[in-house]
Amino acid sequence: MHRSWPLIGPLQWMRYVNTQVKVKAGKNEEHRGWLLTIDPVSASLVLVNFREEGPAAVRVVMGHAVEEVEVLKEADQETMERLQTPFLPLKTCRLNPEELRSRMGGVRSWLEKNRVPVEVEGDELRVAGVLTITAPYGPENCCSSNQIILDRIQKLIQNEDLHPD
Repeated sequence: MHRSWPLIGPLQWMRYVNTQVKVKAGKNEEHRGWLLTIDPVSASLVLVNFREEGPAAVRVVMGHAVEEVEVLKEADQETMERLQTPFLPLKTCRLNPEELRSRMGGVRSWLEKNRVPVEVEGDELRVAGVLTITAPYGPENCCSSNQIILDRIQKLIQNEDLHPD
């Protein structure tokens, strides 16, 4: 159990990572979960609760509101593994080089068909000079600092996935 959470600092916080904790925050507010990580700037805690089916439930408890943190249980090996991969998709798709080339070509053609300027740069697609699509060329593989373009291109690629030629 520890009081004055924001003041103890990152070295002490690390002792709590990968443990099941009870966090008291605010008036009569209590949260329980596995402590995945702590933001070193705000002292905010990221708690994960696993479900029987579906994705893990994630809650962020703001550091300034934390009054007390109590360790309930240490993680066993299975829980440690689950904590290391709570946000990965349940199934991952492995494509061989030929399938990747085909997928890249399909996405490129679809973008060009929708009048989006796209260029091939090595194994990446570069869209309008402001967005990059990496293998395996799905919506989640798009990267851009322009949120509007990112959103539009991701929707186009999702559409292509739903209606391939």
